[in-house]
Amino acid sequence: NSMNEYLILVDDKDNVIGYSEKMKAHIEKLRHRAFSIFIFDWNTKRMLLQKRAYGKYHSGGLWTNACCSHPRKEESMEDCLNERIREELGLKTDFYIKDPEKCDNLYGKKDVIYRCGKFSYFSDYGDVCENEIDYVFLYCPDGSIDWDITSFNKQEVAELKWVTIEELKKWIEINPNNFTTWFRPAFELAYNTLCTQARKKNLFLDNYM
Repeated sequence: NSMNEYLILVDDKDNVIGYSEKMKAHIEKLRHRAFSIFIFDWNTKRMLLQKRAYGKYHSGGLWTNACCSHPRKEESMEDCLNERIREELGLKTDFYIKDPEKCDNLYGKKDVIYRCGKFSYFSDYGDVCENEIDYVFLYCPDGSIDWDITSFNKQEVAELKWVTIEELKKWIEINPNNFTTWFRPAFELAYNTLCTQARKKNLFLDNYM
């Protein structure tokens, strides 16, 4: 049951200091680990955005990256990423976490997901708050991302939408309040990693995004 998820509590240096039930952590403002996954499709040059379901305990109806959640106690980050992306988006993956500067592609059939860095933020939403160290990941497979975009979990997600980076940057500028509080700092980390990958492919993002 998702209400019995035990989140990983950390100090400001991201050292583990304990565990807490999910809602308790959000009500008592306890700092915990989270992750944000960005999905980019090289074939269409578009990024996937999620509009959070209106019934979520905060930020309902706001746009954000493809999938956000928390690593749980005694679960590897890979397992957690696979689990949540399947739960929220109906997408089956088998991730290998990779640092973007490493060039080797020797991971066989596994899906590579890039580690983009982490940042901490605090947002108060009234009854609950987010006090998180957020790990950002970017999934940008070489082939087309071929799955039924309508198979998402309606309890978690109100809508999914593919946008170009150019459209996204304009949208953030014109209507910043359409987005969750963590979206912008997370997007900056994911975008830097995307630029690194584009340079390796000899693509220049500004030309087509």
